[in-house]
Amino acid sequence: MKIGIPKEIKDKEARVAMIPAGVAQLTALGHSVLVQADAGLASGFRDTQYQQAGASLVSAPEAWCVDLVVKVKEPQKSEYQYLGPQIVFTFFHLSGVDKTLTEELIKKGTIALAYESLEDEKGKLPILAPMSAIAGNMSVLMGAYYLAQFNQGNGMQLGAILNKSYGKVVILGDGVVGQHAAKVASGMGATVFVAGRHEKKWVSLKKDGLATVNFFKLNKENISEHIIDTDLVIGAVLSRGAKAPKIISEAMLKTMPEGSVIVDVSIDQGGCFETSKPTSHSNPVFIKHGVIHYCVTNMPGAYPKASTLALTDVTLKYVVDLVENGLSGFMGDKDKRKAINTYKGKITAEEVAKNLDLLELFQAIETIKD
Repeated sequence: MKIGIPKEIKDKEARVAMIPAGVAQLTALGHSVLVQADAGLASGFRDTQYQQAGASLVSAPEAWCVDLVVKVKEPQKSEYQYLGPQIVFTFFHLSGVDKTLTEELIKKGTIALAYESLEDEKGKLPILAPMSAIAGNMSVLMGAYYLAQFNQGNGMQLGAILNKSYGKVVILGDGVVGQHAAKVASGMGATVFVAGRHEKKWVSLKKDGLATVNFFKLNKENISEHIIDTDLVIGAVLSRGAKAPKIISEAMLKTMPEGSVIVDVSIDQGGCFETSKPTSHSNPVFIKHGVIHYCVTNMPGAYPKASTLALTDVTLKYVVDLVENGLSGFMGDKDKRKAINTYKGKITAEEVAKNLDLLELFQAIETIKD
């Protein structure tokens, strides 16, 4: 099989979808790997390393003219011209963006395999998890930075000062993002509150490094009570394959203190704050109702070395599966086939079809015979 690794072109996106060691493994199996020149440079991998691993260095069009394209982020508008009936394996987050990309995938007959919806045998999201962890860690760091007065923040430093705790952090969601954010914030010494839906889960989380964290039930009444005096709110809710629920309305946001910060990690799926809109690393924040909004859609791209290693450590085995067994291995597996979002002119992820009002194009993947 011919595999292409294009250079990422989303704003300040410095990750790469495969490292030289992965190339070496694939070429040893007899497959061809085409890597766009300089694709790995920002993550610390030189072209010569890819060549030594057996890759061919190519242009962007050549990296796309393959059987399988492996990327990090969704195709950008300038890349739509390269879409065709190939397999594209990447983060898509189709429910969280406008329907243009999905319509292009349908029109071109592209088979879109989404990292974020692939499940393992335990029902977990193995490819999304490491990026969620990095985003969770980063969310507190970014929140703390924008609380600085020179960033128009309220001037509160999060953390312990001579054994006294300063700053309040509210985290909406107790999944991978929320847990990592809570560990960083509590480790700094801030007062941390985490909202979740399942109280039984909190007992184990308390034992797993979150002993000083305060938990509360995720509902609008409790959230409304907590955000009126908070410094930082982190949105970390996930609805698999669907748009994120709007946990904080605009009216609720208006009750937050001036100069407080929100970091919406759910923005890839549309955001969980009613006032959220996608931002970029070049222009990461905007202010509404006196509240600083950080809504960058590719947060882990800011730390490409760590993110690339963590991501490719998980994705490679699925790439090997695809090139060795073909797409039939995915289609025949009830967990892996959840990654298939579009297939030869059909939307095969029902939540995507619903969220984009394209249900007429939906067909369950298990009903497709190829």
